[in-house]
Amino acid sequence: MARLSREDHDLVTAAVTAAERNSDGEIIVVAAPRSDAYHDVALHYALLAMLVVPALLALLPQSFIDRVSAWLLGWNAEFSRGALMLALFVLMTVVFLVVRLLLAHMPLRMALTPGRTKSRRVHRRAVELFRAGCELKTRGRTGIVIYLSLLERRAEILADRAIAEQVEPDVWGDAMADLVDEVKVGRPGPGLAKAVERVGAVLARILPPKGDNPNELPDRLVEL
Repeated sequence: MARLSREDHDLVTAAVTAAERNSDGEIIVVAAPRSDAYHDVALHYALLAMLVVPALLALLPQSFIDRVSAWLLGWNAEFSRGALMLALFVLMTVVFLVVRLLLAHMPLRMALTPGRTKSRRVHRRAVELFRAGCELKTRGRTGIVIYLSLLERRAEILADRAIAEQVEPDVWGDAMADLVDEVKVGRPGPGLAKAVERVGAVLARILPPKGDNPNELPDRLVEL
């Protein structure tokens, strides 16, 4: 996972300062190591693996079961119904715990997490941060959040009312593409700076600066 250095922070801060100089918009840049722990994904895979156990056992040939019975109990011996249920319970529990332990390894858990799930979690987190740190925080409803989730390599751009009423969401596509492309090659700082520049160009067009334009939101990169 890419890291943000002191130079990255300085680069983003300079980009935000320059962008806000040319518009009445207020840009907040937020970077998070990840948007979710995805514990439920690991749990779902562990449950699925556990439930597959009875199905796999049902597919085993009787000759194999007989050989195992003979090895464990001796020839002409058979498992009782209670012993079979107990063995099945133990096997399912072991499989559940093994899969759950394997998926404690975050890279593996992320590799098995569907892309749509990652996108939904990143968007949800971005909305939470937007509502907490940007929405209704500016006098003219001119705030905009650029949110980057490093582990998922996904970004969101959310704008307050004065901007959203004039700009369709797909206008931010180039800014997000620049950002994600740079993150994929381990350059989150330059990627965020490029995104800020593109967002700033849009804001300069729709919200040109006026004389009374206080700096209402922090210009620095907020790293969670």
